[in-house]
Amino acid sequence: MNSRPFREARISVDAIARNVVELRRLAPTKHLMAVVKADGYGHGAVTAARAALEAGADHLGVADIHEALELRRAGIDAPVLAWLHDPAVDLAVATEAGIALGVSSRAELERAAAAGHRPVVHVKVDTGLSRNGVVEADWGPLVDRLAELVAAGALRLEGVFSHLSNTSADDDAAQLTAFARFLEVLDAAGLEPGIRHLAASAAAFDHPAARFDMVRAGIALYGVSPALHLRDLPLRPAMELSAAIVSVKRVPAGSGVSYGYLHRTEGPTTLALVPLGYADGVPRHALGAPVLIGDTVHRVAGRIAMDQFVVDVGDQSVAVGERAVLFGDPRTGAPTADAWADAAGTIGYEIVTRLGRRVERTSVRRFS
Repeated sequence: MNSRPFREARISVDAIARNVVELRRLAPTKHLMAVVKADGYGHGAVTAARAALEAGADHLGVADIHEALELRRAGIDAPVLAWLHDPAVDLAVATEAGIALGVSSRAELERAAAAGHRPVVHVKVDTGLSRNGVVEADWGPLVDRLAELVAAGALRLEGVFSHLSNTSADDDAAQLTAFARFLEVLDAAGLEPGIRHLAASAAAFDHPAARFDMVRAGIALYGVSPALHLRDLPLRPAMELSAAIVSVKRVPAGSGVSYGYLHRTEGPTTLALVPLGYADGVPRHALGAPVLIGDTVHRVAGRIAMDQFVVDVGDQSVAVGERAVLFGDPRTGAPTADAWADAAGTIGYEIVTRLGRRVERTSVRRFS
């Protein structure tokens, strides 16, 4: 009897480790941050963090303090940076656990200093993305206050960072110039910036000048392309999504398939029912997305429903209980998350991060 989970996302720790090694080779910096926010981009934060650290990453990045505390509860004591803060959260919980805080405003700087335990901070600078980060008009007052707090031993400045928009070479260059201006403001105040980090996955490969002291490896860590033009990078997908086929039926020509009959069979054919749907994070609008059954790639037939979708397998012999693989490592013959992203009109990031709780994650060394 097949003991694999009904709906399963297998996570290859070898793939994550290998991607860290490739990142170190292709984008060498003194430090490498493995970004494990959003439950490790859907792969499991603790699993991803451990694999990345063992392979050579030396920092971890998360969005919020709750994510950072999950790593600490798992016994992970590596440096962790959290940068998106609930205004009501008690920052002392983070500073007591040795979690570095990204500060994006004077108010957050004051909150961090008041938290106690001599917090470690990384100043987030808005260089043009217009999300969180200190805007240029506030650089002077913030740096003056930062210098006072550092001199008083109230906190420690460990780093300075920002994020590129990846819009164009000119836009990225303008942000790089803005980042350099902030470093000059720090220098004029007699402050050492510590770890300078600007490049996330895409910029790590596209903009060597943006690497500075540390690259933040997010989606690249998981072997998904950070941009369309970077799909040929030697990275290995770390997630394989599959489910056991629950129904196989032979139907005549002209049979309508799923809601709205977006697909009608052209001739007598076999339909296989896969128990994954938009409740599991499979995009409803991924019409014609690829699915591997046996050694053949077929296409989703018709509309994806909440719990299931249909694959028209033609005359292929398919059995109930056989695995249908939506995406994984192409070296095994599986489609990629990027192929599903193309079918859904989105990006690979969304495909891997949106999986629901009915999909059981299983950690493996490698896919077989």
